[in-house]
Amino acid sequence: MFQQNQDIFSILSEAISECIIIIDNDQKIVSTNSSTNKVFGYTSAELIGKYLEKLIPKKYHKIQKVLFKKFVKKGEKRQISDSIELYGLRKNGAIFPTEIGLNPFTVYGKTYNMVLLIDITERKENEKNLLIKSEALQSAANGIVITDALQYDNPIIYCNSAFIKLTGYSESEIINKNCRFLQTDDRDQESIEQIRLAIKKGISCSTILRNYKKDGTLFWNDLSVTPIKNNDGVVTHFIGIQNDITKRMYAEQELKHWASIFDESLNEIFIFDKVSLKFLNANRGAQKNIGYTLEELKELTPFDIKPEITENDFRTLIAPLIHKDKEKIEFEAIHQRKDGTTYPIEVHLQLSSSEDHELLVAIILDITERKNYTEKLENTVAKRTEQLKIALTKEKELNELKTKFLSLVSHEFKTPLSGILTSTILLEKYKLTEQQEKRDKHLNIITSKVHYLNNILNDFLSIERLELGKVTYKFTDFNLSKVVNEVVYNANMLLKGGQRINISQNSDEFNLHQDERILELILSNLIYNSIKYSPENTDINLEVSECENNLILKVIDYGIGIPINDQKHIFNRYFRAENVLNNHGTGIGLNIIKAHLENLGGTINFKSEENSGSTFIVELPKIIEK
Repeated sequence: MFQQNQDIFSILSEAISECIIIIDNDQKIVSTNSSTNKVFGYTSAELIGKYLEKLIPKKYHKIQKVLFKKFVKKGEKRQISDSIELYGLRKNGAIFPTEIGLNPFTVYGKTYNMVLLIDITERKENEKNLLIKSEALQSAANGIVITDALQYDNPIIYCNSAFIKLTGYSESEIINKNCRFLQTDDRDQESIEQIRLAIKKGISCSTILRNYKKDGTLFWNDLSVTPIKNNDGVVTHFIGIQNDITKRMYAEQELKHWASIFDESLNEIFIFDKVSLKFLNANRGAQKNIGYTLEELKELTPFDIKPEITENDFRTLIAPLIHKDKEKIEFEAIHQRKDGTTYPIEVHLQLSSSEDHELLVAIILDITERKNYTEKLENTVAKRTEQLKIALTKEKELNELKTKFLSLVSHEFKTPLSGILTSTILLEKYKLTEQQEKRDKHLNIITSKVHYLNNILNDFLSIERLELGKVTYKFTDFNLSKVVNEVVYNANMLLKGGQRINISQNSDEFNLHQDERILELILSNLIYNSIKYSPENTDINLEVSECENNLILKVIDYGIGIPINDQKHIFNRYFRAENVLNNHGTGIGLNIIKAHLENLGGTINFKSEENSGSTFIVELPKIIEK
């Protein structure tokens, strides 16, 4: 009876891409479509009259029979979305995951079941890859790469946007390469051998190594490598988490430099505890002149080497420092060497903080020559003393600047890091496929926060390079519209509700011979500021013009403006106007812009009125006529 309708069935089934198998109540196959034959590798003649279990792996036969009886008994129709996942068995013995739906129907009084089957191998593989990437993103908010340990040379198969920004390479330039390309020719590093050994053993490791960005810039990479194993314990992938610690490494180098200055100073420098008064450290000059080793000095106090001063006298002397009534104390005394000889000294004593511990620092001048020689020598000593005062003042200014810097970094990093942590925690809760939209939302938050932190770090690195004169400008020929379009494209992602950026239509008329990257930095900073400090539903205008051989760029907004009393300080480093203190910001962007423009022969000025907006005017030599 079924064969009487075979032509109609063939027409309908061949129009469907899913596998269609018609079985009777005994689970015998009475018809198949071409999709079924293609997926399973059989011809229709090889299947018709055979039981359905021929197409199902043996270990699933029992559950298949139970499910079939359940559906036949209830007479239910099950759509693909409500189907139960099983596995199919190809003619060649290959097993693959499937989704199966059963739909009973009756022809001439006899009941049949239509089996709708979908091969979901590709979907399963995609879900597996998505899980790997999700786990990688959940493990860190810094640069992330995933390598395939089963392929030759362990190539990179995934990298996140933070890694792209960190290295300067595009995704196409990274994928399918081994991570060693970041070391270029700098291969003689102990940490590289450590990584090789960990990968060979399939174990985790953390190390620090020198890497190089696409433009050749060195950056220190704090790298953490973690293996991913399958159910059989085989390492299939490695996750690498990158953290740019260049600034920290430079800070450590600077600390070593200051330690070297401390140790090599010709003056005696003593550090001692403000409570016990026992020496904690002394430079080589002090040890050489006083005759004690550092270990011996650590058992002594300042009044132990000053025969004319008792402990009570010394505590009374330093009381103004301890109570912070004075910042520094200067006095003259006598030092007694280990061999019993004495010499006159001038002491410069001040209180210093080390983390949560307060110390006393004494800089000692041997004034023997001042006491015994002519006025000329005394004048020389006085001159050196004045130089020392200047050095101490500069040191104080440096300490104040560092304190302000640390406060700024703490404030600017805390909020985005909290946001990253919150999104990371929430990501762990969204594990289902249908929750991808929520995962994407928090991944976007993480990416945004990391981008914000990366911009802050880049600003700090720019300051350091500018101060050290290490900025190298790369001059090329380019059209202004290229830079303008790139900046506006990126800025559009940051716009508040109703904000709009209007640009001059004549930007493609200007060709320049300048540093394209620096010009993009300047425009981005000014436009981002306009977005940040302007309310919703306002315009931001970018106007382009020329004056003689100079390019004139104006960024105009109608935001909160700059208070008149703050305008003279607006280009000072770390300065922020009083009406923006509740907004995130570092106060170094305009300072960096001004420094770059001065180096490139340009200028920057502005006009602003509080609550009415600001206009920033950049003038830059364009070199090439339009």
